[in-house]
Amino acid sequence: LPGTALHAADLVRGPAALLPAVRRLLAGIVVVETLDDAEALVYARPELTAVTAEGDLLGAHFAHGGSAGAPSLLEVQASVDEAAAELADLEVRCAELAEAQHAAAEQRRQAAALVEELGERRRAADREKSAVAQQLGRLAGQARGAAGEAERSAAAAARAQEALEKAVQEAEELAERLAVAEEMPVEEEPDTSVRDRLAADGANARQTEMEARLQVRTHEERVKGLAGRADSLDRAARAEREARARAEQRRARLRHEAAVAEAVASGARQLLAHVEVSLARAEQERSAAEAAKARGEQELAAARTAGRELKAELDKLTDSVHRGEVLGAEKRLRIEQLETRALEELGVEPEGLVAEYGPHQPVPPSPPADGEQLPEDPAHPRNQPRPFVRAEQEKRLKAAERAYQQLGKVNPLALEEFAALEERHKFLSEQLEDLKKTRADLLQVVKEVDERVEQVFTEAYRDTAREFEGVFGRLFPGGEGRLVLTDPDNMLTTGVDVEARPPGKKVKRLSLLSGGERSLTAVALLVSIFKARPSPFYVMDEVEAALDDTNLQRLIRIMQELQETSQLIVITHQKRTMEVADALYGVSMQGDGVSKVISQRLR
Repeated sequence: LPGTALHAADLVRGPAALLPAVRRLLAGIVVVETLDDAEALVYARPELTAVTAEGDLLGAHFAHGGSAGAPSLLEVQASVDEAAAELADLEVRCAELAEAQHAAAEQRRQAAALVEELGERRRAADREKSAVAQQLGRLAGQARGAAGEAERSAAAAARAQEALEKAVQEAEELAERLAVAEEMPVEEEPDTSVRDRLAADGANARQTEMEARLQVRTHEERVKGLAGRADSLDRAARAEREARARAEQRRARLRHEAAVAEAVASGARQLLAHVEVSLARAEQERSAAEAAKARGEQELAAARTAGRELKAELDKLTDSVHRGEVLGAEKRLRIEQLETRALEELGVEPEGLVAEYGPHQPVPPSPPADGEQLPEDPAHPRNQPRPFVRAEQEKRLKAAERAYQQLGKVNPLALEEFAALEERHKFLSEQLEDLKKTRADLLQVVKEVDERVEQVFTEAYRDTAREFEGVFGRLFPGGEGRLVLTDPDNMLTTGVDVEARPPGKKVKRLSLLSGGERSLTAVALLVSIFKARPSPFYVMDEVEAALDDTNLQRLIRIMQELQETSQLIVITHQKRTMEVADALYGVSMQGDGVSKVISQRLR
């Protein structure tokens, strides 16, 4: 062959089991580069068939075009690969543009948030400046008022000082006059009116001096307080002026930041416009690439479908061949196993076994089944051999195998196990009889207990119902109350309903009564039980807490009756209940937090 020509079978790689068939199919086919080489090869070797890279097939007596009508699978695959590579590039570019768009949107959002924050800060600064201006005006008014008050206080202090000096001067003059009067000789009885007047003048002068000193002290304190207030107002005004200056600086800084944010927002809007244009262009390119990819995928899918159909047909033929070979091997192995089994178990050669028991020999009649009776006539078909029928004999074989499996294994200890089980059965039967007898005894005991419980409950109910009517009539004069059984026919499972009708009411249900009436009805039922079945002592815990004075007095009278035959321990906060007690016990907490029990015997 020429240097550029190759046998097609040499270019195929695959499973070793299929290569002979492929080489047989591709025998005589040579692959060349161009159509001229194919013509030269066929002219030189007419028995060969040449195929070019474009798919042209040329033989001595035929010629078939390659890719002139439709693109070859290689071309389609190449186009698909190019489209996939271009699509991957476009996807990468689209992802980059999407990231750029996202970054621009994030930057725009941040710039908008910054502008909003700066606007908010500017508005807050304006509000703060207004508040500072208002506070500064208010403090200036307070400072002016304090200054006026200080001037008035200073004037009052000056007046008080003058009054003090005048009072002191008058006191000195009166003292001098008193001294002169004392030094003068007493020739006659001094006039008491002059002395009294002088004493009164001295007392008035001392009182005036004291009042003046108090006014001076008061005005000095007020002056000090106003001076401190004026200083604090000055400091507050100075602080407000400084805060106003800082607010003005902050406002200027915010105006500058707002201008910068506006510039940033403008740049972000321009960048966003460029990004949107780039994104639209990328979307168009992506749409075109997706359309090209779709066309390539359709072509590739058609080519793959054809390849899968050819491969499925080849697999089907291969599977049929393999199945035939496997079945033949299984049959041969089965025959060999049967021959070996006949030699090992029966000691018969295969030829003799076939001659004696082959399908040409008649089959003897089968033994009778359970309950079956064979006909007495030997010439009856049931007693005669029958021709071999494979289906019938296979059915007989399966029935015999099932019967054999049902028999199971032989148990040599069956008699001993039967004796043990029989003894166990006897023991369990005796135990069962004992249990039945015990059950009958227990049922009799339960019956007697039920009868006793029913008798005791009936007697207790009747006594309690009788006492309840009397006690209820005493606690509710003019009212009616009784106990009613919910199921009188069955005293073991019946319930007890309390019907109470206080005087002046038509209701009988306990849930429709007031809290005090319900409490008093419950006390009536409790006292009825006490009277029906007396006890050495009773304990009551604040049973009269919800009762008024009238009902409390009625309950106290009943307690006094119970007190004659039993001991009552009553926990109460009612003074009237304490008054009828024989002894009182109280728990008191001292100042150290320790509880102490206090007792007092009244009788």
